[in-house]
Amino acid sequence: MDVKGLGAIVTGGSSGMGAATARALAAAGAKVAVLDINEEGAKKVAEEIGGLGLACDVSSAEQAEAAVIAAREKHGPARVLVNCAGIAPAARIVGRNGPMDLADFQKVISINLVGSFNMMRLAAADMIAADPVNEDGERGLIISTASVAAHEGQLGQAAYAASKAGVIGMMLPAAREFAKFGVRVLTIAPGLIATPMLLNMPQEVQDNLASQVPFPKRFGHPEEYSTLVMHILANTMLNADTIRLDGGMRMQ
Repeated sequence: MDVKGLGAIVTGGSSGMGAATARALAAAGAKVAVLDINEEGAKKVAEEIGGLGLACDVSSAEQAEAAVIAAREKHGPARVLVNCAGIAPAARIVGRNGPMDLADFQKVISINLVGSFNMMRLAAADMIAADPVNEDGERGLIISTASVAAHEGQLGQAAYAASKAGVIGMMLPAAREFAKFGVRVLTIAPGLIATPMLLNMPQEVQDNLASQVPFPKRFGHPEEYSTLVMHILANTMLNADTIRLDGGMRMQ
């Protein structure tokens, strides 16, 4: 899909993979709405790329609806949605102080899984109602962000792994539902990407994690995620799949 002049929405766009994706889409000519719970960060990235920065808690029906309406009024219906918003707190199911608080588990599911579904349902409704943009009859593309933890969740990642497995699980039924309308649905499952989440860890922890990646022996760059997004955009035959971006890593 040629995104020049088309609307796009990126959640979690104030930093990391979301910010890199917003920049890549804008460089290709898309009109990008950058959504993030960090309004200042979203507006900063949007100003840099000539887009629209909006505060949005993706787990909120009201905030997501308001953000999609604002993006539509500014840029027209979004033809691309990239879900990058997410959190990854670590907690054992039963720790030193007893069972994990249920509210903490629910928060991770709400932001990572429900938030991705929330944005998908709203963006897909606009895409389905719009005209095709190319000879294949394509109307839109939805990419959500999972994680290798969906398959190989580590100790302390029960909530995170469950949320990302859910993101992968809803991809295929969504792709099947939207196929007749020319809307593709895919998931990217990154491994260790150099986002603030990882870079705020102690250096010795970072070094140990990076050494577990077979090749290249380093964290992935956010721009490598955005490069994959742009390839998916260009390659219409990619649909209904989860693509790992992990340097061959299998988490212990």
